[in-house]
Amino acid sequence: MARLRSRIRTLATILGPAFVAAVAYVDPGNVSANLSAGAQYGYLLVWVLVLANAMSVFIQYQSAKLGIVTGHSLPYLLGSRLSFSARVLFVAQAEVVAIVTDLAEVIGGAVALQLLFGLPLIAGGIIIGVVSSVLLMLQGHKTQRQFEWAVIGLLLIITIGFVAGAFLDPPPAERVLSGLVPRFADAQSVLLASSILGATVMPHAIYLHSTLVNDHYHAERPPVAKELFGTKIDVLWALIIAGSVNLLLLLIAAHTLFGVQGTDTLEGAYQAILHAFGPAVACLFAVGLLASSLASTSVGTYAGQEIVRGLCHITVPMWVCRIITLVPALVILAVGIDPTQALVVGQAILSIGIPFAIIPLARYTRNTAIMGKWANGKWTALVFAAIVVAVVGLNMVLIVLTVLGIQ
Repeated sequence: MARLRSRIRTLATILGPAFVAAVAYVDPGNVSANLSAGAQYGYLLVWVLVLANAMSVFIQYQSAKLGIVTGHSLPYLLGSRLSFSARVLFVAQAEVVAIVTDLAEVIGGAVALQLLFGLPLIAGGIIIGVVSSVLLMLQGHKTQRQFEWAVIGLLLIITIGFVAGAFLDPPPAERVLSGLVPRFADAQSVLLASSILGATVMPHAIYLHSTLVNDHYHAERPPVAKELFGTKIDVLWALIIAGSVNLLLLLIAAHTLFGVQGTDTLEGAYQAILHAFGPAVACLFAVGLLASSLASTSVGTYAGQEIVRGLCHITVPMWVCRIITLVPALVILAVGIDPTQALVVGQAILSIGIPFAIIPLARYTRNTAIMGKWANGKWTALVFAAIVVAVVGLNMVLIVLTVLGIQ
């Protein structure tokens, strides 16, 4: 019994980083992509979401494993191996990813504040920027656990807010199972599939997880073997929660919003949920959207700072990173671009950024010079290669469709 209690205590000290990374998987971009997919195509793209979530479990564990074994982040290892010009180009694409990520978070939060309190979008965006900056003050070695608990608390609010409707009116099981058959309907469904992929397998979460597992400790840490075992549990629990939220969002839209005019926008979805389930569930949805914005924009800025620090070996103040990613989102809100369409396109851009994160991760975790005895074996490397091929292939199709102007 004493040995069991000791193992549980050790596991408890390991849990946390994956839940912070998981917030990136339930951000407003996910909400928009999943609601749009369900409202426009019903259950057609369920298979994309299930596959993307399975990929995310595998990839996030590999990122955490890299950080645990080497003691360094993926951006740091990249920065140590790339030339100066290559590092500059890599930072540029990574910052575009960070900006697009924050675009989703800030717009989603602004929409939530408008739905809850009638605030103008630009005012809501400013409030999201200020509050998330306050949350970021908790990030650091001495207060890292408090930051993690704050984010986990927001994740709990997100979960309650987004899944309430699914339990009041569950979708039919046979329709859900029909969505597991891989297929597309048209070019727009490919764009939405890419949006789902970009919103689910988040590039900045891949970069950040290798940092989180090291920032998590400011004193003694467990042996590598125990930490890897605990991290598997951490990743599995966190991403099962995030994946379930994503899946239920799509199913709610497919079951309740499919064919209803205007439900492919956040505002339209809110009105449809209000009509279908009443004000209590609609309010929970808006609160969940607000919580997802605050949590994910904080995590996104944290990731942006770590990417620059690792690649360039310089520490940029958090407030500078916050301004770089926040201003473009506020400009989008100020000029009146449709928020939901901006979110969907933004997630497609994120999808294009995924290979820049997963290809180096696949190489480094296979390299015995970097990982030693913990390097991935043949079969794990083959699975990783298959994921890379699938992601890059979908991105190539998306680019071709976009260039040809096919909608």
